[in-house]
Amino acid sequence: MWKLLNVREIFTAGMILFAVIDIIGNIPIIIDLRKKVGHIQSEKASVVAGVIMIVFLFLGKEILNLIGIDVNSFAVAGAFILFFLALEMILGITLYKDDEPETASIVPLAFPLIAGAGTMTTLVSLQAEFEAINIIAAILINLIFVYIVLKSSAKIESILGSQGISVIRKVFGVILLAIAVKLFAANIQSLFS
Repeated sequence: MWKLLNVREIFTAGMILFAVIDIIGNIPIIIDLRKKVGHIQSEKASVVAGVIMIVFLFLGKEILNLIGIDVNSFAVAGAFILFFLALEMILGITLYKDDEPETASIVPLAFPLIAGAGTMTTLVSLQAEFEAINIIAAILINLIFVYIVLKSSAKIESILGSQGISVIRKVFGVILLAIAVKLFAANIQSLFS
């Protein structure tokens, strides 16, 4: 099992997940949630998001098979989701509007903010390219980072300022757009062959 560990795969999968989760870009949302509901349960949100991601990593294909969807179709659909998420990040627009959350622990943070549709799609797609152990390592590294950001979101906001957060969000938006195009190109051929 340890022989399957690959630093390059962990780094690549980690960067893809980092761009999809976009915890830095979500700092304004996190700060807004903290203002509305007071305390954010960082530990609980991080653990629940991790459990959701790891369960979906192993059971995602079975769930898809159960409802009659193949991985390539799901990956192409996911490419569209990532594409629109990237457009939101780059253009600073909101295409998807959710109801205002009443609490800020599991429901708005762990799901769908951290482990949302884009993350689920990405995990299923990563399975085709990387070993599961490397994806799990990438998930854990991202969760540590998510926890740190959730714990210190107010400090990060004061250090980066709104301009800094905006620049980082746009950079990761471009990376996410490139990932969406690659994901679409890699899986659309399989649908027609």
